[in-house]
Amino acid sequence: MSVPYKTAAYEPAGSPESPEEHLARLLGRALNSFELPDETIGRLDCALAHDSSLHSAHHSAGLHRETYRHTWLLADGTAVTLWELVHNTAPGGHLEHEVYVDAEELRTATTRLPLPSDAPDFELPVPAQLSLVPEPRHAYVLDDSADHARRLLRRAENPDRPGADLSTLLLDSAFAHEITQAFGRPCRAGQAGATLCFSLYEHAFLLRDGRELSLWEVEHTATPDGRHMCEVYATEEAAREAMERRAATLGQPADTV
Repeated sequence: MSVPYKTAAYEPAGSPESPEEHLARLLGRALNSFELPDETIGRLDCALAHDSSLHSAHHSAGLHRETYRHTWLLADGTAVTLWELVHNTAPGGHLEHEVYVDAEELRTATTRLPLPSDAPDFELPVPAQLSLVPEPRHAYVLDDSADHARRLLRRAENPDRPGADLSTLLLDSAFAHEITQAFGRPCRAGQAGATLCFSLYEHAFLLRDGRELSLWEVEHTATPDGRHMCEVYATEEAAREAMERRAATLGQPADTV
């Protein structure tokens, strides 16, 4: 179970924050941010997405504390978590924020707070993986991914290429991507001396809500005049079927694997 981290009164509302903005705001309000290891902060320079959720709370007679779990997804598929402690137990009752790199440091800090031991308390379990930002299947790069999707779709010549809904989603939300070759082999002679070349590429995109979406590009020369042609499909199955279909028109198996 994961309780969403709602915008508090001291936080700005509006459009979703980037991972960099969220980190900057967290460090800016934490009294002890200077104690965080430089290595940890440096790793967050390549964060692609983030998720925040309430972890535990403790309330009694006007005093309270909450702990939050902030996790960033990195381009290499790993994740970094920082733990935030928010409380009003200092003189004057003002909200204070502290941040820690692991849950044990957080627990040590909470035990120092002057809260009654019998105060109501609840704690939520830490999920094995992020509920909102799952571990990615690819090693993404930040490189104008929406424009990459635009150019890929523009050069697709097949009439059954992905429609407007998928195109709009990519152009509005894609911010990181990776290209991998899923199939390729040397050119071979086909019917009547035609030379057939087939290559299949996966263009994987990471969207701002943490979802992953792939387009499958087929590059081939199975055309009547032997020219190079590009087709794009929404699934790998559809792309491989297209390769077989194109090869069959010239009497040459595509030998997809």
